[in-house]
Amino acid sequence: MDITILAIESSCDETSASVIQNGKVLNNIVATQSVHEKYGGVVPELASRAHQQHIIPVVDQALSLANIKKKDLNAVAFTQGPGLLGALLVGSSFAKSMASALKIPLIGVNHMQAHILAHFIEDPKPSFPFLCLTVSGGHTQIVKVNDYLDMEILGETKDDAVGEAFDKIAKIIGLPYPGGPMIDKYAKEGNPEAFSFPETEMPGLNYSFSGIKTAVLYFLQNHHQKDENFVKDNLNDICASVQHRLITTLLQKLKKAAKQTGINQIAIAGGVSANSHLREQLNTLGQKLNWEIFIPKFEYCTDNAGMIAMAAHFKYLKEDFENINAAPKPRMKFTAE
Repeated sequence: MDITILAIESSCDETSASVIQNGKVLNNIVATQSVHEKYGGVVPELASRAHQQHIIPVVDQALSLANIKKKDLNAVAFTQGPGLLGALLVGSSFAKSMASALKIPLIGVNHMQAHILAHFIEDPKPSFPFLCLTVSGGHTQIVKVNDYLDMEILGETKDDAVGEAFDKIAKIIGLPYPGGPMIDKYAKEGNPEAFSFPETEMPGLNYSFSGIKTAVLYFLQNHHQKDENFVKDNLNDICASVQHRLITTLLQKLKKAAKQTGINQIAIAGGVSANSHLREQLNTLGQKLNWEIFIPKFEYCTDNAGMIAMAAHFKYLKEDFENINAAPKPRMKFTAE
């Protein structure tokens, strides 16, 4: 019998739906929200309203393109957390209503675990155990993945996530939202060693990125006092230098984790894994240290329902279902299933 699952992602500012059948993702429909651009960041209330507008068309398109009728579904999955409460409520309420009406199981998915399981959507796929550096606007973690639903955090950020650092620094520089991709764009034409920024020392495999944000702020203030055109005249070099410091910090701890665990299967996941410098430097480091590197396609890096569907497939096989009273968890902990 076919196992067909509809998955819904609504943790932040993308409304997405995907259909997976027998472990194969059939589609990945994403509706982005442009309403936040003029505010320089995601406005939770506006995100929730946009999800309400997008969710029915997105789900309808996912089912239509997969040629799947509602009666053919075996389960409905949704992002349970972490994320914005209002945004999560839209997706969870829709999923619970649909599962209840169809009398089929409901599956709650941890958003960060789903980012990791995006590696199993297409080949090549890592083998267990492997290390995954999950990097996004809300999280930065080094995760040891023992099995599909057996994961443990070895290290994580103690303040800003690296994606948050990218966006905040971009705002300080004066770049439009979303700032991370803009830094990546300008950095391609710059010298990564033009300017030096400090590295924050943290114990073990943990990270800290708030210090570099402050360092960049003071750096720009000092130079602006001497030359009001400093940022404009040095934009590419500033972006390249900032990006190089952030990426170098990420990879130094990942290198340490690989050495401690003896694992050479290395993956990255999350929105920041779309960063071209991270991909380039990881591949270079992998060749040097004989790592086998796994990098997801761009469409599976940012928030999407394809990864939620993949996680839901493995949870369905374990009969790991939620009841109709399942609540969204904005600060959902990353725990082994």
